[in-house]
Amino acid sequence: MDDHDQFVIMSIKSAFFEYLRNDHQQHSVNEIIEKLTFVIKKELSIEQAVFIPKDNLPRYVLPFMKINNEEFSSLKHNFIEGKCYLFGEQAFIPVYYQNVLHGIIHLNGLEASQFSSAVLDEMAKSCSFFYSHSLNLIEVIQNEQKYELLYHLTDKLHSLMNKDAVLTELITVLQKMFSDYHFYLFLSQDHENIRDLPIKNLDFDYQTGNELAMEAYVTGIAQLTRDNKQSQTKLYTPLNGKQGVYGVLQVIATNGLELSDKNGNFITMLANGASKALENAHLYEQSKRLIKDLQLINETSHRLNKNLRLTDTMTYMSLSIMNSFNADEVGFFYLDSNRSVHIFPGSTGFFHTDAAETYIEYVREKIEKDLEGLFIGNITTSIKTALFSSVMAVPMVQSENLKGCALVLHKEPYHFSFDMFKLLQSLIHHSTLALTNSLLREELETMVKTDHLTQLYSRNYFTSFIENSMKMDRQGTFVLIDIDNFKMINDTYGHQIGDDVLVQVANTIKLNIRENDIGARWGGEELAIYLPQVNLQAGITVADRIVKRVRENTNPTITISCGVSYWNVTMNESFKHLFSRADKALYTAKNEGKNQVIVQV
Repeated sequence: MDDHDQFVIMSIKSAFFEYLRNDHQQHSVNEIIEKLTFVIKKELSIEQAVFIPKDNLPRYVLPFMKINNEEFSSLKHNFIEGKCYLFGEQAFIPVYYQNVLHGIIHLNGLEASQFSSAVLDEMAKSCSFFYSHSLNLIEVIQNEQKYELLYHLTDKLHSLMNKDAVLTELITVLQKMFSDYHFYLFLSQDHENIRDLPIKNLDFDYQTGNELAMEAYVTGIAQLTRDNKQSQTKLYTPLNGKQGVYGVLQVIATNGLELSDKNGNFITMLANGASKALENAHLYEQSKRLIKDLQLINETSHRLNKNLRLTDTMTYMSLSIMNSFNADEVGFFYLDSNRSVHIFPGSTGFFHTDAAETYIEYVREKIEKDLEGLFIGNITTSIKTALFSSVMAVPMVQSENLKGCALVLHKEPYHFSFDMFKLLQSLIHHSTLALTNSLLREELETMVKTDHLTQLYSRNYFTSFIENSMKMDRQGTFVLIDIDNFKMINDTYGHQIGDDVLVQVANTIKLNIRENDIGARWGGEELAIYLPQVNLQAGITVADRIVKRVRENTNPTITISCGVSYWNVTMNESFKHLFSRADKALYTAKNEGKNQVIVQV
């Protein structure tokens, strides 16, 4: 190799070296090729230096080599890296990267006599070295940028405490880095669809064409498929966390684009980083929800332990459940000693209609078997005419006995999540004892203020009611009733018939007074009525009507006598005096023939 040859080689190597040493910017492969051909053309002083990609080689170089396709195919596989091939004034330098032929540099106008074969081969080695080293630098810079981005993305993702924000950030970064690919997220149906994100439902039906997505979700292992007919490559990467798989990231390369192993691995690394952040956000949201649930249970238990009235307790429970679960209807029913169903006060309006009976009977039949709750996403498969599709039912169980049930409904199917169902279970289990105690308290109070036989009010409650009315109202009428010849009825028919007569008279009284009027058993065969805010004449009319109804409708036929008294705010009356006047009137009625109404003014 003479001095001229060495100078040319040194000039080429020097140009390549200076380019690599001084230019720290990232370049594309095309820019590398342009620099490569420019240096060769300049230093060899030739007409043309062109890089031909390997896919275009047959069409481009066959005319110069004057060989057929079969001969070229054999030659192409035998191209040696670092060797220059001469065909007249045409020279061809194969360019390799990592032992793979990427293309050939075509030198046009080269006078072979000017350079020895050793010089041309050395130049070929320099070209492959420059090309390989430049591509290595590109890869190093790209990897550095990718991993720096991965670090910053992971850092940012772990600072997010919202699942939707994590998924949004992941898709945004992927679309920015790999704009030629399409990205989709397969998420389970209980995940809300986030606007502007490419989300697909993770369908458990293997007939939907997303079998590989389900495979990745179930196994936690990435799945890759290539469709040569559609020129598509699809990668399914599971979003794996320590506690489970949260979804699947789908990557689609279309129009023949290659989804390289490096890109696939990097996308998988991004997905793994997002998965950890997604799990952290999920656990954070779960902890917040659990804290909120515990606060609800604690607050509810606190309210229930305040000895509220049953109506107030059930109304509070209904409102709490409506607000916490965004329910359409909330109802409570209990079973009495005869196993008859009764709707708790405080239940929403639907449960006081005939349409609710279908739900109640269905739920009761299911719950009575195993005392377990019901969580039904779409009850229309069982009840075709159902107005409400989503159903949650939790039994109220005490000492292994079914006391009642809480029923929560929503019109939309699959409205309630399983976490909601578990919260409802905790809420009802913590509340059952308090609700049972409230119910027993109401029953006890009713027993205390109610006569067991006639189901009229007791004398004490009746007296308190009148005394309160005389403080608050402006007038009222008091009627004292006595069953005529009651001792003779007992002696003739027996005490059981006597009791039945008392019940018949009590029922007649209840049927002939208003809702805000009050009837009581005064003692023995004596009964009483008080009509608040009713004048004397109206009170007499009511008493006459009851006397008539008793005479006509009792069996055995009996009669009653009534003594009536009246008060208003101008009289400065006391209950003792009011009763005394009614008692005197009753005495007169009994002595003047019975079966009549007497008034004592």
